[in-house]
Amino acid sequence: MSFNDQSILSRKISTHESRSVTLLLIAVALGYLLLFLALPLFSVFYEAFSKGWRLYLDAIREPDALSAIKLTLITACISVPANLVFGIAAAWSIAKFEFRGKSLLITLIDLPFAVSPVVSGLVYVLLFGANGWIGPWLQAHDIKLIFAVPGIVLATIFVTFPFIARELIPLMQAQGKEEEEAAISLGASGWQTFFRVTLPNIKWGLLYGVILCNARAMGEFGAVSVVSGHIRGLTNTMPLHVEILYNEYNFVAAFSVASLLALLALVTLGIKSLVELQAKRSGEPLHHGA
Repeated sequence: MSFNDQSILSRKISTHESRSVTLLLIAVALGYLLLFLALPLFSVFYEAFSKGWRLYLDAIREPDALSAIKLTLITACISVPANLVFGIAAAWSIAKFEFRGKSLLITLIDLPFAVSPVVSGLVYVLLFGANGWIGPWLQAHDIKLIFAVPGIVLATIFVTFPFIARELIPLMQAQGKEEEEAAISLGASGWQTFFRVTLPNIKWGLLYGVILCNARAMGEFGAVSVVSGHIRGLTNTMPLHVEILYNEYNFVAAFSVASLLALLALVTLGIKSLVELQAKRSGEPLHHGA
């Protein structure tokens, strides 16, 4: 066998092995997704509709369920805009300016990723609870945060505030500040520079961060469970309501509400995919390295 024949044979073997490894990895990935994602998701919808549409709709329209849905949406509608303002301000200051304490600010932004949501909820109880550091002052002024809607919103804001900032910081750092400096040198004000230069450059990354933030806000369980008090019809969000129904062996109602939460997650995932596709078509990255 000649050298050329050996080389061709070697390339064929290498290609064949690479294809085998690729197919094996794809099979493992698909099997993992099927076992731990698709199958549980299918079981949620199957159990929700196992007794028919009527019981499903009754479980969704039940007053406590409607209250949980309403509270979940209210919490998301407050926490997402709050984190939107914080995320833009934090990312803009970190990416465009140099100041003392910059590293500390970046570390604090990542804090909710390192701290358990249950611990973060407990911190709010220790601060604002009846026996907490600020609790007596709040009671004296008839302000209730813990075991009330404001505490749920605060806890949700805490666990979700890194998402938008973390999407924008690398994107704005990669873009640099030459365009902003050019706009200012041409006489644009700070707000004009932001709305006409900075914001158009980060719009897809910003929208991507908002989607992730909203998904986490609607599905948060740990921190909200600690500060809510589990008051049925008042301080239960959808995840907490599902837990209560399941513990009461009301499986159809529990899976019905869970299916609605899963449906919201799937809609969020679909919007996320559309944003990624649109950003790819426009040639604008969602984040640095995208």
